[in-house]
Amino acid sequence: MDAFADPIRHFEAWFAEARASEPNDPNAMAIASVDETGLPNLRMVLMKAFDAEGLVFYTNFDSAKGRELLAQPKAAALFHWKSLRRQVRLRGAVSVVSDAEADAYFASRPRDSRIGAWASAQSRPLQGRFELEAAVAKYTAKYAIGEVPRPPHWSGFRLSPVAVEFWADRPFRLHDRLVYRRADDGSGWATERLYP
Repeated sequence: MDAFADPIRHFEAWFAEARASEPNDPNAMAIASVDETGLPNLRMVLMKAFDAEGLVFYTNFDSAKGRELLAQPKAAALFHWKSLRRQVRLRGAVSVVSDAEADAYFASRPRDSRIGAWASAQSRPLQGRFELEAAVAKYTAKYAIGEVPRPPHWSGFRLSPVAVEFWADRPFRLHDRLVYRRADDGSGWATERLYP
C-alpha cells in the first residue's frame, strides 16, 4: 500500500472504494470510549462527515457515549470494510461540533428521525415498547406543524486523530499495515510500517 501526504487523503480514497463496494453503511464505525472507572465501552455509529479536522458523528449527549465522551474527551474508532478486506483505526481527542454544524445536520434528517431524537431517552431503562411509542406520539403532536428543532441534548462530536492505521489483508496473514502519526506540534504527519 502506498502512503499519501496525510491520512485524510488516504481515508478519502479508501472510503470512496468502500462506498462503491460495501452493501450496507460504508460509513459505519465502532467508537470506543471509557466510563468513569476506565472501563471501555464500544458501539457502532455512523460517520456523517470528515475533513482535515477529523470525523464527525452525532448522538444524544445524555446517552452513555455522550456522557463518557464529554467526561473523557478521547476516543478510538474502527472502520471494517469486509468486502475490501480492509480496516482503518483512528485514535485522538474529541470535541463538540458547532451549534451551526449540528443544526444543519439535524435539519437534513428525516422528520421521523428528528422526532425520535426528542422521544428517546437514549441508554436509559425502558419499561416497554409502549413507553417509547407514547413519547414518539407526544412529540409528533407537539411538532405537528412547522420544523422540528434540534434538542439541546443532541449534537455531534468530531474525532481529531493523532494516529491513523490503515490495514489491508494479504495472503498467509502477512497483512499490510501503515500508520500515520501526527507530530506533537500538529505540523504534519509521519508514517511508519508495522509488522502484521
